[in-house]
Amino acid sequence: MKLIFSILSALLVAVLLAPDFASAKTPQRHSATRHAHPHYSGARSKALLGVRRDAHGNIKRSTRAKDDFQKSHPCPATGKTAGSCPGYIIDHVKPLKRGGADSPGNMQWQTKKAAKLKDKTE
Repeated sequence: MKLIFSILSALLVAVLLAPDFASAKTPQRHSATRHAHPHYSGARSKALLGVRRDAHGNIKRSTRAKDDFQKSHPCPATGKTAGSCPGYIIDHVKPLKRGGADSPGNMQWQTKKAAKLKDKTE
């Protein structure tokens, strides 16, 4: 019995102290869950990327959600509740690709300059 216990203990120690084989240096492939791929489209893209996407791999946006946001948050430049807003875009506070909701509660006005800076870090 002591021999079996010794062998099991040694195996447990070896497993706990062994290098993580999953993170061993192996060729890395691009994961479809992180990056859009031009060959993935439609239902396959939706399943692989975790968010709704169109046939081109772009995240589907709700036009109604944007309109609802603009009705309750007029354009900072013009004060209008519809139409274009020069110098501004509607931005998602928590990005859609990170699980953010495509709803007015997750939207804000952002200057185009600030949007370019934010896009570099997202």
